[in-house]
Amino acid sequence: MRLTPNPKPFRLSLGDRGEIVACEFLKKNGYTILEKNYKCALGEIDAVAKRKGRLAFIEIKTRTGAQFGTPQEAVDARKREKLLKLASWYLKEKKMPDVPVSFDVVAVVWREGQAPDVRLLADAFGEKEDAC
Repeated sequence: MRLTPNPKPFRLSLGDRGEIVACEFLKKNGYTILEKNYKCALGEIDAVAKRKGRLAFIEIKTRTGAQFGTPQEAVDARKREKLLKLASWYLKEKKMPDVPVSFDVVAVVWREGQAPDVRLLADAFGEKEDAC
């Protein structure tokens, strides 16, 4: 059997590249990554990390620009509600009922030909969401 090289080289999606950059950024800023892409019956958490005695549930959003809004704007009320449920599931599964938690968002803007712009929104939202 003769193998021929794939004409299209393996490439990561924008979201995958954003997650890699975001996790490196988090590590440089004192986070210890415990899980990447944690999956359960309810969905997926991009990253779970520890920092300063807290367990951080992290949503990572990557965009190429602001034509469809900023990355952090994509973490709307529905997404926040889902993340709260996912975090609850995670804490029950790992038997960690009383650990302090935070919900952080990492926004990555990666314009073509430029280095990514990474921003951390620590404690972006909490368990008791304000009605607006």
